Amino acid sequence: MAIPVHPMWGPYPRLQSDLQSVLQVIESHLQIHDKRIEATIKELVYSGGKLLRPAYTLLCAQIGDASNHDKERSIAVAAALETLHMATLIHDDVIDEADFRHGAPTVHTQQGNQFAIYSGDYLFCVCFTILSKYARTLAHLEFNARSMEKILTGELDQLHARYQIGTSIKDYLARISGKTAQLFAVSCYSGAITSQATRRQTMLAWSMGHYIGMAFQIIDDVLDFKGDFNTVRKPTLADIRQGIYTLPLIYALREQPEKLSPYLNKKADLTDDELMEVLAIVEQTKGIEKSKRLARKYIDKALKSLSKLPDGDYKETLYELTTMLLDRKM
Repeated sequence: MAIPVHPMWGPYPRLQSDLQSVLQVIESHLQIHDKRIEATIKELVYSGGKLLRPAYTLLCAQIGDASNHDKERSIAVAAALETLHMATLIHDDVIDEADFRHGAPTVHTQQGNQFAIYSGDYLFCVCFTILSKYARTLAHLEFNARSMEKILTGELDQLHARYQIGTSIKDYLARISGKTAQLFAVSCYSGAITSQATRRQTMLAWSMGHYIGMAFQIIDDVLDFKGDFNTVRKPTLADIRQGIYTLPLIYALREQPEKLSPYLNKKADLTDDELMEVLAIVEQTKGIEKSKRLARKYIDKALKSLSKLPDGDYKETLYELTTMLLDRKM
């Protein structure tokens, strides 16, 4: 029986079927003696995440010559990267002390931090178990290991940056480059590698994925200020509550540091009313608008990289998915 995937993939039946196969591959590798951990991880697999990263892997696996397309390999690599993503989500939620993920309680809130960390570590192992079977070369496996290091470094940078009022735009962009953009870039690059695309094409896929990831995280951070819970699936202004200062607030701090600093210096003691006052300052200084404009620039860069890739049906789908990021119906 196929595992259901997010309804956004309904208009793309072939991709929808392949994404179901991705989840089946992940599920087939979850064999843990501790059935409580196995059940918790399977619940995460079934949680209805959008599976954007494996979707980009599968689409980029069509960049090379069609005669080289290895569907089983591309699905397996997509599964490995989604497993890596799930592992980082579990660890990320522990670090951020987040209570919800996709509208449901996070692993650590239900089972505790130790249990959550072990679950994330297990998923890292599953990722490399799958990659060891399907990565085309040892270099590709090593590349993914280095990429994981950059992702984890980005998470560590975010932890160190908590409640840091002096965070610059450059610091923020460097942080999300590792935290989010790296995995989008690796997803696109790995898909291209499985298709035996040329070196130039794989690097274009990497660049496209990087720019997509940058835009995705900026829009995600914007939604923390203005998003609806049904879309974002977490409380509004959750980042500020946790001391994570993202681009809209950083823009506002450049304009009105004297107004914002007294609030932010209260750290976790900010009241709901004070948070609303912070939001008002961010809106007055157009921090949200400026962030959206920067996200648009990254999307434009991604589409420019996409335009240089070989023609094919996959390309139209990539264009649609990437332009939809700004609209955030996903």
